[in-house]
Amino acid sequence: MTNKNLIERSLKAVWNPCSQMKQYEALPLIPINRGEGVWLYDFNDRRYLDAISSWWVNLFGHTNPQINHAIQDQLGKLEHVMLAGFTHEPVVKLSERLIKLAPDGLGHCFYSSDGASAIEAALKMSAHFWHNSGQPEKNNFVSLQNGYHGETLGALSVTDVAIFRNTYAPLLRNSARVPTPDWRYAEKGELPKDYALRAANHLESYLAKNHAVTAAFIIEPLVQGAVGMGMYHPDYLKYAREICNKYQVHLIADEIAVGFGRTGTMFACEQANITPDFLCLAKGLTSGYLPLSVAMTTESIYQSFYHEETTRAFLHSHTHAGNALACSVALATLDIFEQDKVINANHTKTKYLNDISKPIASHPKVKNFRNCGMIWAFEVETTDPSFSENFFQSSISQGLLLRPLSNTVYFMPPYIINNEEINFLVTKTLQVLDSC
Repeated sequence: MTNKNLIERSLKAVWNPCSQMKQYEALPLIPINRGEGVWLYDFNDRRYLDAISSWWVNLFGHTNPQINHAIQDQLGKLEHVMLAGFTHEPVVKLSERLIKLAPDGLGHCFYSSDGASAIEAALKMSAHFWHNSGQPEKNNFVSLQNGYHGETLGALSVTDVAIFRNTYAPLLRNSARVPTPDWRYAEKGELPKDYALRAANHLESYLAKNHAVTAAFIIEPLVQGAVGMGMYHPDYLKYAREICNKYQVHLIADEIAVGFGRTGTMFACEQANITPDFLCLAKGLTSGYLPLSVAMTTESIYQSFYHEETTRAFLHSHTHAGNALACSVALATLDIFEQDKVINANHTKTKYLNDISKPIASHPKVKNFRNCGMIWAFEVETTDPSFSENFFQSSISQGLLLRPLSNTVYFMPPYIINNEEINFLVTKTLQVLDSC
């Protein structure tokens, strides 16, 4: 197989996601033959540092030996059995471990196949809870300005990214938006903590008027990903929890992108010491190996469905929910966190990358350089309408996989990245900045 041959065959047979296929005439696909650690290799053995963890999922590197072994071991036992009426050891073990790791009070795990599916489950479960509780009018949702929660119809209904929503607007259910606490929107001189309180006041004003018809408030804790890694103060989560309690509205924490250590703690909600009513997880749950997601919830919500009447049950399913192979990968991922003390190790890497990134932060084209755990982002001041594509191509030529969100460049590298590879990432990024 050659790079050219694979590209030609792919363009004839594969419809790539989040892509205008015609653009691949000018910006060819990047063929990948294999991966190892933080690196991806094409068929000419040219390598690219995967600085965005292949869409934010790969925590412990490509072809990780420990995770590979877990899949091979599980293959000899059981690949899959439906969870409706059945169970198996990997899904039980994974559920028990997630319950121990998650914020106190989240004691039940409902599995799906991907992040948007976990959001769909949480939204439906919230509205169904209120229906079972004799308040069927509480079936609306409120989310944040600039929030992203997936592209299935329910998830897209609570997403505020125009390029994803506009075409499908006639298919979507109406939902409300409240101002984002993203500190880039603060007034000049206003501290992120103060702006978080001001944004929370808008949420309270909305719920004071609309709580009787609102089922849940959904939020990406600490970092709003798809709109350019918008970061905000943890106090907003604390305020949101208090406000939702006051007005009897569920709080759904979408930690699909930010869970499993990405913000510097295992779960972002820990930084505000809160427990949401629903915690949605995916992406890093299996370190990018296999599709698996989970919506975790509380005993009180679970009990509202526990009844002799079938119609009160949560009649929602996914064919591959709790897949045994995927659960075994998730267990291996959690083993690595525990054995290698990953969260603590990441704090050291964060400090190192922040230190050597000072030339990026002070670059004349850069503004808003920011960091939250193992996420870094900055805006590039440019008038180039094709900046994102051009920066991506320049990065590829330097051996980097960076995929800007509009004019926002971000790093979300695998946690196994070492100092030498961090140096490479920073040095090459500066070269791309100088050339763009």
